[in-house]
Amino acid sequence: MAQCSSLPVVPFALLIFGLVAILLLTVPTEDVREAPGFTYGIVLDAGSSHTDMYIYKWPADKQNGTGVVTQHSECHVKGGGISSYVGQKGAAGRSLEACLDQAVRDIPKERHLNTPVYLGATAGMRILQISDPQQSDQILEEVGQKIQSYPFNYQGAAILSGQEEGAYGWVTVNYVLENFIKSQLYSQAVTHPCYPADYSKTLKMGKLFNSPCVLQHKPVPFNPEVILTVRGGGNYEYCVGNVSGIFSFGSCAHSRCSFNGVFQPEITGRFMAFSAFFYIHTFLQQITGITVNSPQQLEDAAKTVCSKTFSQMMLLAPKEESRIQDYCASSVFMRTLILKGYGFDNSSFPLISFQKKAGDTSVGWALGYMLSLSNLLPAESVAVRKALTLGAWGTLVFLTVVLLVVILAFLLLRSRCGTTKRRDESAI
Repeated sequence: MAQCSSLPVVPFALLIFGLVAILLLTVPTEDVREAPGFTYGIVLDAGSSHTDMYIYKWPADKQNGTGVVTQHSECHVKGGGISSYVGQKGAAGRSLEACLDQAVRDIPKERHLNTPVYLGATAGMRILQISDPQQSDQILEEVGQKIQSYPFNYQGAAILSGQEEGAYGWVTVNYVLENFIKSQLYSQAVTHPCYPADYSKTLKMGKLFNSPCVLQHKPVPFNPEVILTVRGGGNYEYCVGNVSGIFSFGSCAHSRCSFNGVFQPEITGRFMAFSAFFYIHTFLQQITGITVNSPQQLEDAAKTVCSKTFSQMMLLAPKEESRIQDYCASSVFMRTLILKGYGFDNSSFPLISFQKKAGDTSVGWALGYMLSLSNLLPAESVAVRKALTLGAWGTLVFLTVVLLVVILAFLLLRSRCGTTKRRDESAI
């Protein structure tokens, strides 16, 4: 019993804890760099027919000062483009709500306030800006107010020029691939050679001439309330004639030109055709069964589409009802631009890849736009924390185990001494 009483349990335990504390102060550490996660960015592609939202992300500390941008998710806004909401106060902004709600869910909450949002408007808003600048400014203001009601960092809206749209699209393609109507408009019933046979539509003259592209063809006298009936002619040759009139292939001050006097270099390398080119190419193959891998096949497919009636095309592509009437003109435009404008031939045409996506990334101008703007954002600093070396960590684990074993042994010994003491007292 005397032996049990003399056990210096508390002083000994305190001594052990003190030694461990002193040891911890001398343990070597090393700096561990922690990347601050991802930065997110949102681009709203406000086109003429619809709006798409793309969410991108890149390492917040960047690499060599440049954001390595990848697509995180996307959302397609229901309804028409924002330019279609002229005269409908607030409608353009409301159309974006569903996709902005998705962005709130897709982006981590702690990143919301630092996520920049950019809106780039293209063809539809370019035309509206020319024809009605006041309405254009009002729509941009409305969508801006809607975006600012969300917990993101709104950076404003811009109407991109055609050159900017093409340039950003070029950046996108090279980055993803890891490379750097004019018609008879003076009667109340006209035939449109590019519309399919058995198709017709009525519209007011004011609606027909609300674009600056056709102002010079406005008839005199002009009554915007006159009803015009347009019937499809389905005439390929006349359609080619009308569409070719959009281009100027005559004058060229250089060794060679594409059209409108613009220099055209030799066609070398591989090319990617995206956006409208992809959809037209896909539609041609679906409707005609032609693979469209050569200039002649493109020509044959365009002729076949233009010769089909609206009813025939509806049977083959019922989901395309809202666009079917435009595919003849679109096909002829693509054929004229690629073959006659850019000069692709039998050897170079197969080098064109018609694609909607490259990997998991949608191909278009939005990623190029995000790449350009993300480089203007400052990189976040890398967090540094102290960490134990592997050897020090192993030593501490060993000492902790030894200490626990010693304490456990003392507790067992104390328990045995207590039992012995109670037994002796009972005996007395």
